[in-house]
Amino acid sequence: MHEPVLLEEVLVGLAVKPGGHYIDGTLGGGGHARAILEQAGPKGRLLGIDRDPHALALAQARLADLPNATLARGNFSEMKTLAQQHGLGGVDGVLLDIGVSSMQLDTPERGFSFQADAPLDMRMDPDIPRSAADWANQISESDLADVLWRFGEERASRRIARFIVEARQRAPIRTTSELAELVVRAKGGQRGRIHPATQTFQALRVAVNNELGALEEGIESALSLLKSGGRLAVISFHSLEDRIVKQRMAAHVGRRESLEAGGERWIVSPPRVKWIVKTPAMAGETEMKRNPRARSARLRVVERID
Repeated sequence: MHEPVLLEEVLVGLAVKPGGHYIDGTLGGGGHARAILEQAGPKGRLLGIDRDPHALALAQARLADLPNATLARGNFSEMKTLAQQHGLGGVDGVLLDIGVSSMQLDTPERGFSFQADAPLDMRMDPDIPRSAADWANQISESDLADVLWRFGEERASRRIARFIVEARQRAPIRTTSELAELVVRAKGGQRGRIHPATQTFQALRVAVNNELGALEEGIESALSLLKSGGRLAVISFHSLEDRIVKQRMAAHVGRRESLEAGGERWIVSPPRVKWIVKTPAMAGETEMKRNPRARSARLRVVERID
């Protein structure tokens, strides 16, 4: 079982209460969900959503003794529809734990990591039509460079894209090792602790799974499902995700805007919320030593208000 990150911070941030109704939109192995249900008690209820059928199977086993857990396959961007299908209206809290999971990274055949040679796949949902290999072999050089820059913040995006296009003209790029070696050559070798292909792999994964688009839709769906006093907690792992989380939450918190004729007006996107955790909560030293994945985790929380 993989350990859920920032577990205590999530339970406090969501203010989990007995009998509360909750949604875990990124169920994974079910670690957060189990802790939420144990604190919510036998009258509580949780809907767990995940697009990955392998994760759902693991979570089902982990939560098998908790009859008040309902699991559904789907993208958390579809949360509102899935909640309605399972009879959930206003809920007391929603959790999103964004990005690739440890289970996915640790399964070589999923193709998320360059640590082992495997098919270049990266699909969180195996029914997604295009894999990372399809993206690497089919899109134009300029579009590929744009993906690497926008989703990986890769400064060498143009050079890497050129190397990939030149290589695929000789033979298709099929494996994680082939792509990683191409990136290393394009960047002139490894010069630090971080592997040169890290940002390229992140960019392709985000593009394949439409992660940033799903995140924006998921936040909006989650806020619409919260009852007054309900909370949304989002864990992100890199700056692209955290920027979207902060911006979307801030839009619903609102801001004052000065008027040219004098005075002010309040700009806010409904439903309205207030900050509970504005400056991201981070893992402590003890958790980071126990669970290295927690090192880059950032938690923000808002509460819906009338």
